[in-house]
Amino acid sequence: MTVPEAYGLGPIKVTAIAGGKVDMVAQLTGSGYSISGCSGGGSVSSDGGGGVGFSCGEGPAATFNDAMSLKVVDILDAAAVLRIKPAG
Repeated sequence: MTVPEAYGLGPIKVTAIAGGKVDMVAQLTGSGYSISGCSGGGSVSSDGGGGVGFSCGEGPAATFNDAMSLKVVDILDAAAVLRIKPAG
């Protein structure tokens, strides 16, 4: 899913849904990266560029780069409902 450039992330790609967690990767478009509320933040290769991997479960929203809020609303068998909006 594509997110606004102001969030400092390229498109977010879900790589797995298992164990009550949604695993995702995203390219970094800004010079820095911060995350709170999800595990991860490790460097990954995403579509040939540098990126970050993270894993989020249901619960409070996570904040990325102090700009984007991502909340896992519900996890179904092979699908998840995510809510992405500006942080704040």
